[in-house]
Amino acid sequence: MFFKKKTPQKEYDKENKRPILRCSICTGEQVAGFKDIHTGRFEEVMLIRGEQDLDEFMRMYDLSEVTKEY
Repeated sequence: MFFKKKTPQKEYDKENKRPILRCSICTGEQVAGFKDIHTGRFEEVMLIRGEQDLDEFMRMYDLSEVTKEY
């Protein structure tokens, strides 16, 4: 009741995928996910509506930084 629920740690293929934040130039929409290094295919994980969503995404996958791609 008084404590925030902990987000479970999830894992991803660190050798073949990299975390990115896909941003739309026109609408400003941001989607967090992982891009395959070899094929360039993007896997959506969650919609980023604010700073809290981005922090939650980074906490879920234990990330220190996420690059933006337009």
